[in-house]
Amino acid sequence: MPNQLWKGWIIYLVITANLSEEKATTQACPSCDGSPFCDCSSMNLSTIPSGLTTDITGLNLSCNSIKYIRETDLLLGVNLRMLLLQSNQIWTIDKESFIFLRKLEHLDLSNNKLTHLSPIWFRPLFSLQHLNIQGNLYTTLGENPLFSNLKNLRYLCLGNNHSFSAIRKQDFDGITVLEQLEIDGQRLKQYESGSLTTVNSINHIIININDVQVLSGMLEDLTNSAICVELRQIAFNTASESSLLEPMSRSVMEKLMFKNVLFTDASTDKILNILVYAEQLLELELDNCVLQGTGHWQDPIKIKRKSPMEVVTIRRLTIEKFYLFSDLSSLKNLIGNITKITVVNTNVFLVPCSISRHFVSLLYLDLSENLLADPNLGHSSCEGAWPLLQTFNLSQNSLGDLEMTGRSLSHLKHLTHLDISQNNFGEIPESCQWPENLKYLNISGTQIPKVTTCIPQTLEVLDVSSNNLNDFRLKLPHLKELYIAKNKLKTLPDAPFIPNIVALRISRNKLTSFSKEEFGSFRKMETLDAGDNNFICSCEFLSFIQYQEGIANVLANWPENYICDSPSSVRGQQVKAARLSLFECHRTLAVSLICILVILVNLLIVILGYKLHVIWYMKMTWAWLQAKRKPKRAYNQDFCYDAFVSYSERDSEWVENLMVQELENAIPPFKLCLHKRDFVPGKWIIDNIIDSIEKSHKTLFVLSEHFVQSEWCKYELEFSHFRLFDENNDSAILILLEPIQEQTIPKRFCKLRKIMNTKTYLEWPLDENQQLIFWFNLKTALKC
Repeated sequence: MPNQLWKGWIIYLVITANLSEEKATTQACPSCDGSPFCDCSSMNLSTIPSGLTTDITGLNLSCNSIKYIRETDLLLGVNLRMLLLQSNQIWTIDKESFIFLRKLEHLDLSNNKLTHLSPIWFRPLFSLQHLNIQGNLYTTLGENPLFSNLKNLRYLCLGNNHSFSAIRKQDFDGITVLEQLEIDGQRLKQYESGSLTTVNSINHIIININDVQVLSGMLEDLTNSAICVELRQIAFNTASESSLLEPMSRSVMEKLMFKNVLFTDASTDKILNILVYAEQLLELELDNCVLQGTGHWQDPIKIKRKSPMEVVTIRRLTIEKFYLFSDLSSLKNLIGNITKITVVNTNVFLVPCSISRHFVSLLYLDLSENLLADPNLGHSSCEGAWPLLQTFNLSQNSLGDLEMTGRSLSHLKHLTHLDISQNNFGEIPESCQWPENLKYLNISGTQIPKVTTCIPQTLEVLDVSSNNLNDFRLKLPHLKELYIAKNKLKTLPDAPFIPNIVALRISRNKLTSFSKEEFGSFRKMETLDAGDNNFICSCEFLSFIQYQEGIANVLANWPENYICDSPSSVRGQQVKAARLSLFECHRTLAVSLICILVILVNLLIVILGYKLHVIWYMKMTWAWLQAKRKPKRAYNQDFCYDAFVSYSERDSEWVENLMVQELENAIPPFKLCLHKRDFVPGKWIIDNIIDSIEKSHKTLFVLSEHFVQSEWCKYELEFSHFRLFDENNDSAILILLEPIQEQTIPKRFCKLRKIMNTKTYLEWPLDENQQLIFWFNLKTALKC
């Protein structure tokens, strides 16, 4: 029993360790969280990540370090349609790894380390359309047919540059139709005849092979199935090697492509004679090929029949001694039916006139990225050359005289499209000759500083982009499309000069804005590309462009390419979203309103100051402050007056006729200070009041309703306020001529209101008998 427990414990530890190790090696892909397509490429994964769900339809595991695919790795990939496993280190795949991938349409296993291929892998993949198994280490496709169950397969890439050596008959069993088949077989040495005959139709086959004997056998099997044949990485050094292409002469092939292929003068004759017999061959293309020789064949090429070829494309053809390559007269029978020729980046500096005249069917000619100069162009485009030519591309050559270029081509009556862009014309003449039916002209990137009447008025499309234009003032009544991007224009072109314009591209200029009127003047405009300019987002511009109906349907690349450059408050914002403040939008109006408001406020202050005597109050405050700073008068100091009398002008009759007479005629007499009589003429009234109060022993306030309503009496109260109360003396004598209510006294004279509540008033009696007592009491108060 103890032994069994011990064994069980060991087994448990082993299982736990294995599970822990497996868990530790499990890797996850963050991009798989909630996304139907997981991009887990270049993440240094060593296994297929965990966390895959049935919702995933695409999984990219390329460029990792995966070595092994287990049966359980793709258990949840039931809805996968794309699985990319290229550029890993996969050397083995479990037989049942793809059993659940019945919806898979695209599988890429290229550039791994698979040494053998198993048909069991592909057996469940009924929906597979794309399969790439190139760049692995297998030597053959296996003993049993790999693709027998792949009825929907349309794109197949296989082989490698290292070890793939043989193709056998059963290799393509089950495949009847392919859109594209690519065979990489630089080391292919064995091809069993009939291996490709099981495929009834191949739209495009790419054969990367260097053994011409093997290639010949493959071409024999493709004579009735391949529509487009592309040959790569092969050299035809001799005529005998070229003769192995003989099956092409019987082929249904419509297009033949050579890519990275070497030719010699010796092999050219045979290849061309084979191709003229290919009755279905319409198109020939050479890309990045090499021709060793000069075209001076010892035995001139003798083309025995007219070629059916219509399209020839040559890109980056290297002729080491291209300047000696001149003998093309033997090709005349090959070019009679050609309608389209493209010869790009091939150092062409001249087309012999005799050859040009034999292009009697040519409609399209592209000689861009070559070395054609003006004199040679005149020779190439001699009288009778290219009689039906409609489109001519001469961009990126060595042309420098626009007038000469136009004159050289002027006889081409059918020419409607001309591209002479990226040449170095510089100055443009005032007048030129052009083909009479020219509709499209591209002179972009030619350093022209202005446009002149040299530009033909027959144009419907003009491209003058990437030049040094500051304006565009050219009358082109038939022009429908104008491309003027990457110049220095500050405004839109004048619409009356181009009244039929439909599309205008003026992006990447110095355009700052355009108005509603400018935009509306182009009545037929359907597309305007004005993006990537330095827009000044003024209120008028924003109001127009943000609220103009339908403008978003006209502006190309709206709104992402329309960015404000100023003002600073909206710099970097899209024009569509920019918002300016009211002050920025109506600055003149705002400044005017502010000025008017300031004037009104000042006027109001002046009016209020006048009505409320603010200046007086300010002066009084200043005087009061000065008075506060004066030293206090000594208690026994002599006074000039016995009393200063403060009264309303309406009470002057009582004061002057009764009180003054009674007091100044008394024995001894009292000396009173009256403003009418004793104020110093010419002296400020405030100073008179203060001086009079300070020189008086007492201050008599003759209170009445008139007194309370009198502004002058209020001033006298205000200026006497500090002495009456701040000095805490008892110099005030209140005389009530008539009863008044306490609330009629201004609230700011709080101490006066208080003393009225505490001191006894001298009330003027109406009874004559009591008036004697009143005068006695008043004289007594003045003497105190």
